Amino acid sequence: MSKTIIYHNPRCSKSRATLAILEQQQIDFAVVKYLDTPLSETQITQLLEELGLGIRDIFRQGEADYKEQNFSDPTLDDTQLIKKLSQFPKVMERPIVSHQGQAVIGRPPENILSLFA
Repeated sequence: MSKTIIYHNPRCSKSRATLAILEQQQIDFAVVKYLDTPLSETQITQLLEELGLGIRDIFRQGEADYKEQNFSDPTLDDTQLIKKLSQFPKVMERPIVSHQGQAVIGRPPENILSLFA
């Protein structure tokens, strides 16, 4: 499998732009459509380590699921939030590109170039 992975939502313009950058740079990558195949709790934990971020840093607060599922509840700990995110993947920020043990959020899409410098 490729060492580079894009966690991709084809309906998102930023995600499509990030995918185009990977193609333009001729980088060998795998596409994970995380809405079709949600990440496991273990995968989310690993991705957070690669990003160097906390779970609350990768939430899309404008998503309906974020509000409806009460992701903002301050009493929820990281383990509970990771479990919720595995059940409601739309809440995860997108796109995320992982490369050789490091990851970045592609907002703006050019952010991913730092992984290949």
